Amino acid sequence: MQNRLTIKDIARLSGVGKSTVSRVLNNESGVSARTRERVEAVMNQHGFAPSRSARAMRGQSDKVVAIIVTRLDSLSENLAVQTMLPVFYEQGYDPIMMESQFSPEKVAEHLGMLRRRNVDGVVLFGFTGVNETLLAPWQSTLVMLARDAAGFASVCYDDEGAIQMLMQRLYDQGHRHISFLGVPHSDVTTGKRRHEAYLAFCKTHRLTPVAALPGLAMKQGYDAVATVTGPDTTALVCATDTLALGASKYLQEQRLDALQLASVGSTPLMKFLHPEIITVDPGYGKAGQQAAQQLVAQINGRSDLQQIVIPATLA
Repeated sequence: MQNRLTIKDIARLSGVGKSTVSRVLNNESGVSARTRERVEAVMNQHGFAPSRSARAMRGQSDKVVAIIVTRLDSLSENLAVQTMLPVFYEQGYDPIMMESQFSPEKVAEHLGMLRRRNVDGVVLFGFTGVNETLLAPWQSTLVMLARDAAGFASVCYDDEGAIQMLMQRLYDQGHRHISFLGVPHSDVTTGKRRHEAYLAFCKTHRLTPVAALPGLAMKQGYDAVATVTGPDTTALVCATDTLALGASKYLQEQRLDALQLASVGSTPLMKFLHPEIITVDPGYGKAGQQAAQQLVAQINGRSDLQQIVIPATLA
């Protein structure tokens, strides 16, 4: 009967140790793909799903939620997570952290494991490739952050508004040759929406757009600056603080001190290292808090699925 088997039973039937079964259940590293498949096959065959009481093995409460970030080293996502945790703790939930690395396959694997563990709900940092079909079993107990999806609760940033604010500030300061560093359009929010907002502002104000979309990495920002700046360039808008940090290093090395940088993020690291850079705060902290509150409300049947947009503010 379901849940009658223990981890010890699963270990015996799989021919592995209890610690290996535990690592499979918790989706930890250190288990070969073949061993993981063998253990999961035994669990599936016997309908094994750890009961809530099994969570006590890891010092967890009876109420557990998961936070799936795209990258553990993401400055923006960490800011959001920091404000989620107090909400979950206050409501008696134990949060567990997982990483998708922008892989829909990893998301599917994580969600499968979380369902077997009877986790109460999930906050998922969304990205291109995560679709409604993949998320369907979690519709009532999932909140997507940074991306929206039809039929699901979400908390998003005002990507267009953030770029509009930066461009307007630079324009008001007299800049007329403003370049842009961004992310490929395969990323709908940080990439497509922010770039299109830049192009729209240039069109409205009759500015000549000069843009490159190298990616998210600091090194990509560093390498791409030379492709979008020339003798007439007076300002450079970056879609993220990470790109701006790379761009800043390049400009310092080239001693191009007169070029004004602007970026979306306003992370503490950026404000500490480069207070001279104009930044817009998309509301990472507010988004994390809202996502956690929305998820708790959904779990407890106190809220419909809402689509929340966090307004950006000029730092």
